[in-house]
Amino acid sequence: MLVAAAVCPCPPLLVPEVAAGAAPELDAARAACTDTLGVLAAARPDRLVVVGPADEPGPESYPQGTPGTFRGFGVDLDVRLGADHDLESEGTGRGLPYGLAVGAWLLARSGWADAPVEGVGVGEALSAERCAAVGRDIAARPGRLALLVLGDASACRTLKAPGYLDERAAPFDAEAARALGAADSAALAALDVTLARELKASGRAPWQVLAGAAGDAALAGTLLYEDAPYGVGYIAAAWS
Repeated sequence: MLVAAAVCPCPPLLVPEVAAGAAPELDAARAACTDTLGVLAAARPDRLVVVGPADEPGPESYPQGTPGTFRGFGVDLDVRLGADHDLESEGTGRGLPYGLAVGAWLLARSGWADAPVEGVGVGEALSAERCAAVGRDIAARPGRLALLVLGDASACRTLKAPGYLDERAAPFDAEAARALGAADSAALAALDVTLARELKASGRAPWQVLAGAAGDAALAGTLLYEDAPYGVGYIAAAWS
């Protein structure tokens, strides 16, 4: 049963070492992410599942202890998902996708030690129906579930944005922010997959996993942050 969810953006620039001199520009986003993780801890979950964007449709599973790195961004910084333990016993050599690596960094920054952690990666090609099914499967397991859901809104908000300016981006982001802030699972499930792909919104699939996990649960949402620095929509929200 889903008892709480934290929704956070996942640009590598959220990590101060990656952002370097531009780090203060995302201080408000980092603070909002910290607040969302506080909501998760207060819910006292039995397990935490971190859901984030991946290159392949997936879903791909990442056990506790899976490593991630920011070396590809020129920073000598490595992370692990949850508590460190022997990866060989898990039978996997795969590292975390960048979004889940940001999630691992957020958890380490918060000192998370409240429940076992696992990761799930979902890609932009995964259909809304399949995302919902993944969410339902996660929620159907025994115990009190919390989700840390990572992903960005559109990357097309300005001329200098990674996807250039698209007039559809602002309305898409506004609806996503409204739905996440209101814990509106139906609206999240209805987000257009093709439009999200065209707007380079990496959060669409993870958000729809959240919608599937929530189902008809009576959760209240709070929008903690919504902005578009660098022309990319970043949203932070908490459900409890």
